[in-house]
Amino acid sequence: MNLTHHFLIAMPQMDDPNFARTLTYVAEHSDRGALGVIVNRPIDMDLASLFERIDIPLTNEAIARQPVFFGGPVQTDRGFVLHRPAGDWSATLSVNDEIGMTSSRDILEAVAGGLVEQDILVTLGYAGWDAGQLEQELADNAWLTTPADPTIIFDLPPEERLAAAMQSMGIDFAHLSEDAGHA
Repeated sequence: MNLTHHFLIAMPQMDDPNFARTLTYVAEHSDRGALGVIVNRPIDMDLASLFERIDIPLTNEAIARQPVFFGGPVQTDRGFVLHRPAGDWSATLSVNDEIGMTSSRDILEAVAGGLVEQDILVTLGYAGWDAGQLEQELADNAWLTTPADPTIIFDLPPEERLAAAMQSMGIDFAHLSEDAGHA
């Protein structure tokens, strides 16, 4: 099963503090492994602070207060931008026709300057799995999966995203048992 463009919902028994109560968007999944970003864990930094730190002038005040997110424990010193539309940027992984994930400065410069209208979610770091690792975690009931809904990422406040993804499956997070079983 290919989980590209799916959400991973951390089960209550998730013991890795990096992923407890997270909603992760899977941007790529293949036999070589998987790559994604956590979309519901803002950090204590907004885009204005980030752009100042990396020397990108911000003229698009509409995005200045948008939070930066903890995307995962890998390369936390590097920025990753989840965006729609996918566009044509220097270093973009096209997830599908609608969404891309870019790690190059050109998208940040364009958005900061108000030159392009994009829905963006900026993270520091990403989540990565080696070949077979995610499949094993799924077999161990560490995650629930559901097809991703971009409106959850781009249109809802961060604190509502996990519950909305669960509701799309007909599940209330409060009723999830810590003792998952196999049918």
